[in-house]
Amino acid sequence: MTATIERRPVRATESRDEHSVGELVGQATEQVSRLVRQEVALAKVELAEKGRRAGRGGGMLGAAGAFAYAGLLGAAATGAAALALVLPVWAAALIITAVLFVIAGVLAVLGRGQLRKAVPATPERTLDSVKADVEEIKGRAHR
Repeated sequence: MTATIERRPVRATESRDEHSVGELVGQATEQVSRLVRQEVALAKVELAEKGRRAGRGGGMLGAAGAFAYAGLLGAAATGAAALALVLPVWAAALIITAVLFVIAGVLAVLGRGQLRKAVPATPERTLDSVKADVEEIKGRAHR
């Protein structure tokens, strides 16, 4: 049994649509480099935006806390004055102080729990974009 092999002529020059392996590797390197630079730029923009929002929010929360503290002092004085009508002044002040410390303790425990659940600031959109890029590159590499 004999087999015949079809031989194609080898082209001496490359056409415009064909590129050498070196050119393809160079293009891929340049594209990956550009992609990484773009992802880093996106992460910078995203983190700057989050930082500005956190700064404004923190300032507003600080101002709200200052006003709430002033209101709490007024409410504590009012409560102590009301209790002083039926109890000695020292007992009324002691009861109001104890209530304030209990509230502070509960808030401290709840705040500590929330801080433990907090995650570091991460650029989620950038991470998602990088993951998508990696998956796309893997998909194209396996073709």
